[in-house]
Amino acid sequence: MKAEMEEKIKFGVGGLVCGAIVAMIIGFGWGGWVTAGTNQKVSDTAVLASQAAICVAQYIKEPNNQEKLKEFAAIDSYKRSEFIEKGGWNKMPGQKEANNGVANACVEGLEVLIQK
Repeated sequence: MKAEMEEKIKFGVGGLVCGAIVAMIIGFGWGGWVTAGTNQKVSDTAVLASQAAICVAQYIKEPNNQEKLKEFAAIDSYKRSEFIEKGGWNKMPGQKEANNGVANACVEGLEVLIQK
């Protein structure tokens, strides 16, 4: 192979590598690309938020929700998630067991209602 051809190949490969690096920097920095781990975290957060909203809605749907809300407000803050779990509001329709963290997220949503 001629020396001239070797230089062209080296230059082309170098340009390809640099172009790939620049494309990744732009894609991850400004293009909205995310890794699988980041995507999973965002997805888990969104699911938890929607389940917390369902939990609060199920709590409010109770026939005596105002009394239950007063009872909830009277409970120590560290025992509130247990109260939600015992009431079963953290279980989503069709589920036998609630997902982790739903009761705590539901407590945060109900605490907002108490403050109003």
